[in-house]
Amino acid sequence: MLGLARSGGLTSVASYVFWRHHEPRPGEFDWSGARDLRRFVRLAAAHGLDVVVRLGPWSHGEMRHGGFPDWLVDAGIPLRQDHPEYLRLVRRLYGQIIAQLEGLTHDDGGPVIAAQIENELADQPEHLATLRGIAEEHGLRVPLWTATGWGRTLLPRRDQGLPLLPVCSGYADGFWADSSVDQPPFAAAHFHYEEVRDDLDDGQPGEIQPGEAPPGAVLASAADAPFITCELGGGMHVAYHRRPLVTPEDVAALALATVGSGSVWQGYYMYAGGSTPDGDQESQEAGQPQDVPRISYDFGAPLGEHATVRAHHGMLRRQHLWLAAEGSRLAPMRSTVGGGAADDPRSLRWAVRTDGESGWLFLSTYRPHGHLDPQTQLQLHLGAREGLRRPQTVPARPLDLPAGVSTVWPLNLALGGPDGPVLRCATAEVLTRRRIAGGSTELLVLTARAGVAVQMLLAGEPEITGPGRRSVTSAGDTLLEFSVAPGPDDLVSCGDVRIMVLDETDADRLGVVADRMVLSSAPVHADPESPGGLVVHTEESEVELAVFDDAAARWRRRRVHAPRAGVQLVLADDLAPPAAVPVPRAGGPEGRLAAPQDFSGAAVVELKVPAEHLIGDGRLLVRLDWTGDVGRARIGGRLVGEHYWHGRVWEIELTPWRDALRTAPLVLELLPWCAESGVWVHPSVRQVPDGVHLRRAWLVRRERHLVAPC
Repeated sequence: MLGLARSGGLTSVASYVFWRHHEPRPGEFDWSGARDLRRFVRLAAAHGLDVVVRLGPWSHGEMRHGGFPDWLVDAGIPLRQDHPEYLRLVRRLYGQIIAQLEGLTHDDGGPVIAAQIENELADQPEHLATLRGIAEEHGLRVPLWTATGWGRTLLPRRDQGLPLLPVCSGYADGFWADSSVDQPPFAAAHFHYEEVRDDLDDGQPGEIQPGEAPPGAVLASAADAPFITCELGGGMHVAYHRRPLVTPEDVAALALATVGSGSVWQGYYMYAGGSTPDGDQESQEAGQPQDVPRISYDFGAPLGEHATVRAHHGMLRRQHLWLAAEGSRLAPMRSTVGGGAADDPRSLRWAVRTDGESGWLFLSTYRPHGHLDPQTQLQLHLGAREGLRRPQTVPARPLDLPAGVSTVWPLNLALGGPDGPVLRCATAEVLTRRRIAGGSTELLVLTARAGVAVQMLLAGEPEITGPGRRSVTSAGDTLLEFSVAPGPDDLVSCGDVRIMVLDETDADRLGVVADRMVLSSAPVHADPESPGGLVVHTEESEVELAVFDDAAARWRRRRVHAPRAGVQLVLADDLAPPAAVPVPRAGGPEGRLAAPQDFSGAAVVELKVPAEHLIGDGRLLVRLDWTGDVGRARIGGRLVGEHYWHGRVWEIELTPWRDALRTAPLVLELLPWCAESGVWVHPSVRQVPDGVHLRRAWLVRRERHLVAPC
């Protein structure tokens, strides 16, 4: 997973440290196996990733009791406040965590750059200050200390000497919302540019407004602090009563809108899904509002629970490569927000981030649950109100912006050296830029968005060769236009600058791996054990791979063969086995629909895995296309997966159970869909028949293939 995260352009990863997993019994700590925090941090460093440690003590993360051990909850002491007995136990926990990080912090040359204190604690600023003090008492020294800052959170004042940077959130949907609403009220705001950083759907106390924070506290949303995010929705979890279907396009549009609104640090929740030990997830039985799947925490993330690489892995990587190339210039730029009312579908949404001379124009006709209207013959006149010292008309020639597009265009981007050309505007996104040909030439890579004609306006009349139609404007600048994106092999030359324009398909395949530009049909990352080597993760037996030769300014292509990888159809019949609908019930503090526990009437389907697939060391999964209510998967009687149907395929990891599968089948227990149950699913998948329908099943063999330096 860490290699795949790095291949997606991430520069840091964050992880909760769940108290219940590490101190299952009072005073008995476990840092072994999957709980080995120190090994996780070292592996992250080996992949070139920094680490943010979310210390807790309370974490949430849809964990039972928010990650508190049962013995702590049952102890009857006040929790999440400055109570002496609670703080005594926290000191013991923090001491153990920080011992695992010895020698690995940024001050020691290690990867740990930040620590998050607690999570979603809105009204205890003095307790947050106490927790940071305890961590420092145990020797933790990191450059950044953070606390979640939504729901009008109160943080300690900076003059107290223990500042905590507020980190923000933004989700396209929420499983925690009521099943009676199609789109939670908080969601729409995240798809237009805004100056409000707070997500007012969560946290207490809701009545506090900017300027009204009590003595000894500061309102996080009003703090004079950089706009940092830690929970941009990388997808969304599902609960039994409400099962969102957040699309890859939703994730990418929300993330880009956040940059347009001024973000200087993009943090996701979740970027990679995972599996939770059975019984440790949130449940009504534990006194929480909703039931969630017992094991799966896939989250619809860019990297799925079982390392499935989804479309938004590539979509977000395009943004990450741009931010890696331009982030140091972008970060100090202020954002000016434009556009009309959030509920007006006719209004273009736009924002400008600029330092006065150069900058970025953000444009959006995207929103979930129905896009905004297309913009015909679009042209904006920007000037002092938007922060530009010199008035500018963008684009140079009016063009049409389709519905459902979220994009960002460069303004007055200096290319090459001090005397190089200036790109006044391009109606394409900057993907990356790098020095080539021994450093004497700069390569600029752009992404052409589908349906958006590519224009490049260059200052003056530089000599230009290569594809495209050239003309000189009345202002004496040169306009270069394309009817289609030229492609990775067709470079525009302008002095010591080369420009490559990719369509979205190729842009989603492009990565920068160990400072090499790579085009690949499967995810690629650097091999931490072999300098110059590459690792390809594939479920296809053949991978197209191209590495850009900077010196020769051309691609070197090869085919990588992974003969044991592949996807095999193992069930092609549309099965509709009979199943009984359990009696619906409600529970929890908010009376929401509860997950059924009676599977006596479930449809039972057995899948036998052929013996030849149970050898080798790759990953083995089953992928199911089905509709129903709840599915459970068992091997030899043991629960290995649970799925609340919500429109996505169901993937079940078989790798740890290879030996058991030699003698036992994979047994599916499937409860039927009933449209009248009151369960909310996305409008796009609601029109499914009642009952159980198992349409297809595939066996997936995924290989991690090493490629020699090239």
